[in-house]
Amino acid sequence: MKYKLKKWCAFLLTCIGLIGFSFIMLFCFIDKNKSNVPSHEKATQQTQQIKPKKDELLTLVNYQNQIPDSWKIDLVKLSNGQSIDKRAYPDLQQMMDDARAQGLSPLICSSYRTQDKQQRLFNNEVVAYQQQSSSQEEAEEKASFWVARPGTSEHQMGLAVDIVATSNQQLDESQERTAEQQWLIQNCYKYGFILRYPNDKNQITKVGYEPWHYRYVGKEHAQKIMQEGICLEEYLDKYF
Repeated sequence: MKYKLKKWCAFLLTCIGLIGFSFIMLFCFIDKNKSNVPSHEKATQQTQQIKPKKDELLTLVNYQNQIPDSWKIDLVKLSNGQSIDKRAYPDLQQMMDDARAQGLSPLICSSYRTQDKQQRLFNNEVVAYQQQSSSQEEAEEKASFWVARPGTSEHQMGLAVDIVATSNQQLDESQERTAEQQWLIQNCYKYGFILRYPNDKNQITKVGYEPWHYRYVGKEHAQKIMQEGICLEEYLDKYF
């Protein structure tokens, strides 16, 4: 009886040993396969987990986001007395030159604005709505749909320009029908600009349709935004 018990114990220990050895070999095989993954595949896996760094030119300023305190402005003066961020200047100049080469007459009617100027423009819009029997709060809300509150205007960043046709300098939807705007809307992305407030995006931007307001974001980003038919807010949500 004792002999049989010893025999069974020996058999059991042998089985346990074989199972343990099998597990050790299996883990070694898996670990070896991991170490044999090509380095370029490892790099790809790591890259997919890292979101791209947001370009400063994509800084979002809108009804929810004021201009950052750290924002620095380095302006270049245009021939008509307007000013724009020097990073946007070469592409803006090229865009205007190319438009004129097509026989068009675009005119930059507004670009960089100081805090005081933005405040005056906003106050004037508020007064206009108050004269329509709106309360102060209601007038400010309506005004902000067309004129950004001070501190939330892209013009104060130096990256936005209002461009109109010389033959029609009205800031209304009639701009869309001018040859100048037709060309700019179709080609601005080639120069790093986007039509910032499209007609079908005001529920997102909270700004009325402005077929004259162009924002500089750089050529790479402008092309993607144009191709996908999205606004800046949507682009940032999707990619950053």
